[in-house]
Amino acid sequence: MDIGAVINAIILGISIGSIFLVAALGLAIIYGTAGVINMAHGEFIMLGAYSTYMLQSSLGIPYFLCIPLSFVVVALIGAVIEYLLIRHLYRRPLDTLLATWGVSLVLMQGVRLIFGSDPKYIQMPEFLSTNLAMGPINVSIFRIFVLIVAALFVAGTWALFYRTSFGIKVRAVTQNKEMAASFGINASRVYSMTFAIGAGLAGAAGALFGVLNIVLPTMGMSYVVEAFLMVVSGGGSLMGSVIASGLTGQMQSIFAFIFNDTFARFLVFILIVVFLRFRPQGLIGAGATRR
Repeated sequence: MDIGAVINAIILGISIGSIFLVAALGLAIIYGTAGVINMAHGEFIMLGAYSTYMLQSSLGIPYFLCIPLSFVVVALIGAVIEYLLIRHLYRRPLDTLLATWGVSLVLMQGVRLIFGSDPKYIQMPEFLSTNLAMGPINVSIFRIFVLIVAALFVAGTWALFYRTSFGIKVRAVTQNKEMAASFGINASRVYSMTFAIGAGLAGAAGALFGVLNIVLPTMGMSYVVEAFLMVVSGGGSLMGSVIASGLTGQMQSIFAFIFNDTFARFLVFILIVVFLRFRPQGLIGAGATRR
């Protein structure tokens, strides 16, 4: 067996896991805090990609600055959607599911009307398009960059929810909304800010994914399934999503090395379904205490 190919497969698995994690992170925050299954999450990723395209093509902003700016743009859009629609449906999970699905269709068609259906392309710095070769190891610089950004996202999210007063309020509302309200915590404001942060993380993910693939109004559909699988199999928690993304990325890379990419995805999905059959609460069932 070629040791270099095995090492490359492992590194590729870590890279795939980081992509899964970036796609799932915002969804995990929204679901873990408010219990909202956001079917428009893929379209938030798409909006992040289009925001990056517009910032580059119209304003000439460098790619690295487009990532945080896409976070801000999509976070504002998410805050408006939460204020106008989602906050009225928090205690109606089925209605929330259908409403966010409708929002996804509206966003997709709106972008198609504004930008058309022809593909757009995001320009990245030239050095990110090269490969890093060290002996038998050959890995894309951009995949390393995605891995670093994913680690920064996780660290920043963890610090926000576990090292700030806002995080204390979020955990209090998640565990017992009525008790938190008795201590003067505004649950509606907490939900609104959490939804905006989750949407913003999806927008930043779109700035990354727009480089990996062409930018289209339908591009979000290719990421939302993986994002849901990571969140559900992880149990709706941040750490669970990190673990699920890493394990899934490694399994897909190993199976692709042995068989092929299509069959690898098939096997991974089958294993996730079997896992959820015997452990429906996921790896770390954070949602068990939500009220």
